[in-house]
Amino acid sequence: MYWVYDSEIICVQLFKGLQLPFTPYHFGPSGFLGLVLRRWIDLPMFLLANVIVDVEVLFAPGWPHHRVWHWHTFLVGGIVGAVCGAVLYLARPVRLVFERIMRLLRIRYRSCLVGMVLGGMTGVWMHVFIDSLYHFDVEPFWPKTGNPFYKFARTGDVKITPDRIGIICIVFFVFAVILYAAAVRSFLKHKHTDAEG
Repeated sequence: MYWVYDSEIICVQLFKGLQLPFTPYHFGPSGFLGLVLRRWIDLPMFLLANVIVDVEVLFAPGWPHHRVWHWHTFLVGGIVGAVCGAVLYLARPVRLVFERIMRLLRIRYRSCLVGMVLGGMTGVWMHVFIDSLYHFDVEPFWPKTGNPFYKFARTGDVKITPDRIGIICIVFFVFAVILYAAAVRSFLKHKHTDAEG
């Protein structure tokens, strides 16, 4: 296993001929939004959905990468995310893994079907939105063709270049770390309160 880098994505070379796309710029905005909305959506499912959607790119036979199964759209991607959330909720061992991870991360957590479905759906939507700003071949409103987000980002008065998108994602990552610290503090406070009571 080794890393391959180009200007837009980092790929993990799993074995000969198979590269897994890893887009680190998603984790800043997604981590931030997931932590803000964690009362209503399942945070692990939300973050996982941001990665699952790139399975489409993994199996793309060629260009355009983001139109193989139309997972990089709000319509199909939302359905894929919701179904993944429901299926993973029904897989009790997955829920137990999520609970263990969240305990290790010191974030209060309880899974529920609605939260996991919403987390899956909104996680994919977040990924689609970010990719729409970054990649012109994404068609977020498919079956309608075109990418208005990419056009807006490149033709407005303030052009949002890939470098600027990267900076924005880093800023969101910093805010996500701050929110994470607050979530850990809340976890420890409730744990201390429970121990006393």
